[in-house]
Amino acid sequence: MIDSLKEHIIDAAQEVHRHLLGPGLLETVYESALVYELSLRGISSQRQLPIPVTYKNSPIREPLFLDILVEDTIIVEIKATGKDYPFYYAQLLTHLRLFNKKSGLLINFGKKNLKEGIFFLEN
Repeated sequence: MIDSLKEHIIDAAQEVHRHLLGPGLLETVYESALVYELSLRGISSQRQLPIPVTYKNSPIREPLFLDILVEDTIIVEIKATGKDYPFYYAQLLTHLRLFNKKSGLLINFGKKNLKEGIFFLEN
């Protein structure tokens, strides 16, 4: 099921990338378009889910926000930059841990060739 869902998300992301003519827009634009494209395909998703930040069971700041959670299974982290930074992968790993999920996709719409900007992680 994970592999099939992953392929559906990637296909939807490629459609968004094609339709919006590649890189150059803000992350939030790609995020909104991807959530909409997933809904057109009958795939449920939630966006901007709060991630509480606590220290010794006490909140220490405002929450962080998860970009997209698809079918309550795969976390999707959206980026829109021409560069890849190791922090992006660390961020996805942290979100997987905090949400107790096993699978995540990092999709960087800032790449001219979107396939170069897709990274799948299973924890």
